[in-house]
Amino acid sequence: MPETIMSRNENGGEMRIDIITVVPELLESPLGHSIVGRAIRKGIVEIHVHNLREYGKGPRQQVDDYSYGGDAGMVMMVEPIYRMIERLKAEREYDETIYMSPDGETFTQGMANELSLKENIIILCGHYKGVDQRVRDHLITREITVGDYVLSGGEIPAAIVADAIVRLLPGAITDETSALSDCYQDGLLSPPIYTRPAEFNGWKVPDVLLSGNPRLIREWQDEQAIERTKKLRPKLLSE
Repeated sequence: MPETIMSRNENGGEMRIDIITVVPELLESPLGHSIVGRAIRKGIVEIHVHNLREYGKGPRQQVDDYSYGGDAGMVMMVEPIYRMIERLKAEREYDETIYMSPDGETFTQGMANELSLKENIIILCGHYKGVDQRVRDHLITREITVGDYVLSGGEIPAAIVADAIVRLLPGAITDETSALSDCYQDGLLSPPIYTRPAEFNGWKVPDVLLSGNPRLIREWQDEQAIERTKKLRPKLLSE
């Protein structure tokens, strides 16, 4: 299967993300719609999804093999990954080569903010029992996990990382201040939010939000953010 080019802009985007995977189909829907899809079509970002099997060995395009030592499960081989990454690096410089791994650094909003300032990023999706350690030792600059659990592959985590990055790019969201007020941007959870009607089924919107007083509303939101964080995610307050 040829490379899937998610970008719709012939002139390229301001940022480029290359994702390497053995199951490119898993990435087509999450990267083709909503904010990410619109950012691609507007030329804000290019996302290229590469099928690692193009660099597989033999007529079956093999990308995995048994591990030395006799452990159960198959391991992604170093050679196909090396060849694909080297081809990409021959075309441009990359700021990060990220491996999505269960034992990587836990992905955070702060990390998304940092990565959104990069220009070119490679994301390698693990599969099977993972990748040959030599990939991690010599080709990867950063390892990231989306949580302390194991998934079938790194495709869904890669889509999460890409989504979190892209929505921060200028122009990706119509109201750019919206992204700045998201959860975790200031180390706190967001305060409660309401919309019309002001009363439904006897459930009322807090009076302060209807007051029209920006100072009182901001004070209430700050208080609520702190209280919600204490209750739901107290560890954030100690970090």
